[in-house]
Amino acid sequence: MILIIAAIVLATAAGIAAERRWPGRAGHDSRRALVWILYLVLPPVTFFNLVGVSFDADLGGGIGLAWIATAIAAGAVWLVGARVLDLPRPEVGAAIACTLVANTAYLGYPLTIALLGSDQLGEAVAFDVAVGAPALLIGAFGAGAAFGTKAGVGARQRTGAFFARNLPLYAAIIALLAPASLAPDVLVEISRVIVIAILPVGFFAVGAALKEDAGAAGLRLPPPLTRSTALVIGGKLVLLPGLLCLLALPLIELPDTYLLMALMPSGLNSMIVAHAYGLDLATTAEAVTWTTAIVVAVALAASLL
Repeated sequence: MILIIAAIVLATAAGIAAERRWPGRAGHDSRRALVWILYLVLPPVTFFNLVGVSFDADLGGGIGLAWIATAIAAGAVWLVGARVLDLPRPEVGAAIACTLVANTAYLGYPLTIALLGSDQLGEAVAFDVAVGAPALLIGAFGAGAAFGTKAGVGARQRTGAFFARNLPLYAAIIALLAPASLAPDVLVEISRVIVIAILPVGFFAVGAALKEDAGAAGLRLPPPLTRSTALVIGGKLVLLPGLLCLLALPLIELPDTYLLMALMPSGLNSMIVAHAYGLDLATTAEAVTWTTAIVVAVALAASLL
């Protein structure tokens, strides 16, 4: 847990320092790295972590409710952002993506072990694959295609952008059809090591984006709590887990692991989606920073109780 927090802090600080030393260049290069991750890293990681997963009725019930809660939360963020706050479309799309994409792997796995025990890690992986993957590959990429400035104009161009830039989706489809023998344990473990290795790259990009957005005015940490960021905090950390608990209350005994995963902050993959489709990177970076800080602080307090 301490190592994860240290990696987050150091990588973010490195991104800020690099953007201060090489204005424009550090942010540009970090975004290019996110594109490489999207096209070269995420497809095999998605395949090897999804191909061997099976779900029983008990786990499936909680996952189904999590889908419903996630969809309602994302819809509420769209409604408030677009109709009430009248935010620009790239900011609305960024807020939706940050609500849909959770840091269930980089932060969720270590927190599961630290707070619930290593025997609960399997449930965390199942939730990550069954809820997190569709939320990213269909929901967040769909939001990027619908609201991004790089996705073209009109339904046809935006639909084309969704399918053309969504290589992890094809990897997920292949994984669902492929036999488990195509994903030996050693390759699955390697893919999970790669996932952890992505963490510094992602938070470096967060730091660079925060500094780039601050410009000559100077960077404040924590970054300003904008309307779009507050919207993500409310949708991601309050509404979504609250809905999941309410939906599960009369139906099932919700696994503690599922609730913990639903409480995870906005994930780094939202930065990848934002860059690929032209969503607002400042909103994405600020939302990742704020939600991560809140969840880490609460988790540290819980671990000390």
